[in-house]
Amino acid sequence: MSIVSGTRTDQRLGFADQTEEVRVAELAVSGAVPAWLSGGLVRVTPAQMDFEHRSVTHWFDGLAMLNRFGFDGGAVSYASRFLDTDARRAALASGGRSIDGFATDPCRSLFQRVQSTFSPDLTDNANVNLTRLGDEYLAMTETPIPVRFDPETLATLGHDEGAAAFGQITTAHPHHDPVTGELVNFAAQLGRRSEYRVYARRSTADSRTLATMPVREPAYMHSFAITPRFAVLLENPLVVNPLKLALSGKAFIHNYRWKPERGVRIHAFNRATGALHRSWTADPFFVFHTINAFEDGGDLVVDLCAHPDASVIDLLNLDGLRAGTNAPQDPRPLRLTLPLTGGPVASRPLADVDFELPRIDYRRRNGHDYRYAYGVSSAGSAFLKRLVKLDVADGTYATWDEPSRWAGEPVFVPRPGAEGEDDGVVLSVVLDAEAGRSFLLVLDAGTFEEIARAQAPHHIPFGFHGQFFSGR
Repeated sequence: MSIVSGTRTDQRLGFADQTEEVRVAELAVSGAVPAWLSGGLVRVTPAQMDFEHRSVTHWFDGLAMLNRFGFDGGAVSYASRFLDTDARRAALASGGRSIDGFATDPCRSLFQRVQSTFSPDLTDNANVNLTRLGDEYLAMTETPIPVRFDPETLATLGHDEGAAAFGQITTAHPHHDPVTGELVNFAAQLGRRSEYRVYARRSTADSRTLATMPVREPAYMHSFAITPRFAVLLENPLVVNPLKLALSGKAFIHNYRWKPERGVRIHAFNRATGALHRSWTADPFFVFHTINAFEDGGDLVVDLCAHPDASVIDLLNLDGLRAGTNAPQDPRPLRLTLPLTGGPVASRPLADVDFELPRIDYRRRNGHDYRYAYGVSSAGSAFLKRLVKLDVADGTYATWDEPSRWAGEPVFVPRPGAEGEDDGVVLSVVLDAEAGRSFLLVLDAGTFEEIARAQAPHHIPFGFHGQFFSGR
């Protein structure tokens, strides 16, 4: 049964469907949005979970909607629009029976299951993240079928077919290389002889393979890291047998097995030559998101959000989230130090705070030494709630938190001409459960204090990631 908007006054409203597509020229704003902020914060959210015949079983499988907050001279506009995907059209036509996703199993025959597992044509429900590739704007999920969209009108423009050449599973967290202008990503090619592939793309029609590595049991990897010299893969001890996956009657992620005895295996590939520079093994944990990586003398440093184990995946099932019964797992920011000439992994916590959905100043600090990271903390609630600014140099942190408000991923936008790493603003979409709607929060990144908020016309379901695209 679906949750009706406005019937919940806590975080459960964030998992209620929002099927209304709207466009508002100017939102009510309190405070003062900086006039230099020009462009749009576009986020992608799983916005429809319920259908005529059934609902999805996991938050990760809701149908993708784009939400855009536009900025122009201190004024803020808003628009929302579903991605017009094959997955959405089929779900609406079948009353939800056709949905194929991360943890929701479709109604299909064994033959169809085998065929879809070993082709890249899994799902185009691109509800995880957004990026820009050349002149194209892409919505992404963990299958290599990005969806092109217009960043201003939010119109769906078709598929980006180029990524499918590298495997059936990829990440929705590619990295921009400011030197080459390429988008660097990772994929897993599944089959009797599976392998990892690191690849780079300059446009939807121009791509190349950077490195490959054979693997018997591919690991689930949601993200990875880069430095100017290396692409760094972190193999969770959550792995799958590809042939068993093909014959299974289970949803995708339910075929993976937790094997903590493997530890976390880290591989650094030389981006120039494709050679594997070195591999290390760390004590077991589970990671969705890396924060950053950089070289420090003879060491490779990787910062990430570490969960105790992969049970966090089950904690994100939709029934538990809607019931408000799933307790937070409290991921911790962790630093791994990897000797480039060999030796054991050293690890230490970056701060005594739970921390997820991390962001940094990617334009200037990605792959380089840095000081500040922004994220979300559960603050003891059943879901991520407060915003955190973390100083990775000394472990101190600042927070933004209000009663009955649940904040989403913070996105840092530097001020034009900024020299300081935190000279700019942090943007976050916040659910005001008591009011039954969301608002766009603007924080001064330096002080981490509120400077403005803009009221959205309705509640915006909780989402994963978004990007700020500068005005064109």
